[in-house]
Amino acid sequence: MAKQLKVSIIVPVYNAEKYLVRCLDSLVNQTLKEIEIICINDGSIDDSLNILNEYAAKYHNIIVINQKNQGQSAARNVGIDTAGGEFIAFIDADDWVDLDYFEKLYISAVKNNCDIAVSGMIRLHKFHKKFHLKFEVEKVTEDVNEKFELCDVPELSYTCNKIYKKESFIKYNLKFEEGRLFEDLILTPKILFYLGKMVTVPDTYYYYWRHSKSTVAVKTEKRRNDMLYARQKAKDFIQEHNIDISSHEPVTKRYKLFGFTVFKVRKKGNKKIKYLFNIVKW
Repeated sequence: MAKQLKVSIIVPVYNAEKYLVRCLDSLVNQTLKEIEIICINDGSIDDSLNILNEYAAKYHNIIVINQKNQGQSAARNVGIDTAGGEFIAFIDADDWVDLDYFEKLYISAVKNNCDIAVSGMIRLHKFHKKFHLKFEVEKVTEDVNEKFELCDVPELSYTCNKIYKKESFIKYNLKFEEGRLFEDLILTPKILFYLGKMVTVPDTYYYYWRHSKSTVAVKTEKRRNDMLYARQKAKDFIQEHNIDISSHEPVTKRYKLFGFTVFKVRKKGNKKIKYLFNIVKW
């Protein structure tokens, strides 16, 4: 009898040949073995598809879906429809995770009967790394406001550092809005609101690699418009459902000269950061 699939990992891939091997190696070597890795090649024109096919030939639990370019949201939605696991997860092709990542998240989720298990996140750049989320203890909550605070949403509206009970995800027809960037910012508040209990999982991490050619890093008019659109959608949803984010919502004061920001103070909770010309901070 085939083992029950515990986690379906959904990986949208678009021109990721420089980073894809690192991502896939972190997935095929997971300590949790009852997983499937669904890779959606979204019309790549580099060597990504060849890399995916090489891994699929070597590892029986890799599924490769090849489609014309439709964007990351559409690729993720195809993955959701394909997934056969008890839980689903999203990994970007230029990122990676600790080798015990899915085992720790899955065990915590099942042990505590949770719809969501969330890990810490480390954001890396060529010259530095930064903890975006770090959990010291395993904490279980069903309180919506507390879920938003623990995940630092909407500011850190990541879908990738979590696993989700697929049954609950499907129940509320949760899908990524297609044709938009910053789709995580639109969907994450809905996930935290509609799904049930959540558990924080310490000592395992999602590694978010921020590079100059990433989709949301390249500054275009579409990026700007989609960012404003996503922020407004998230804000509207939070207000409509009376979610209290006041405890972790950042407040920024800007001091301008001739229309340019020369000094900025950003306060979040008990932390205050000062910026001079948006370059020097202390």
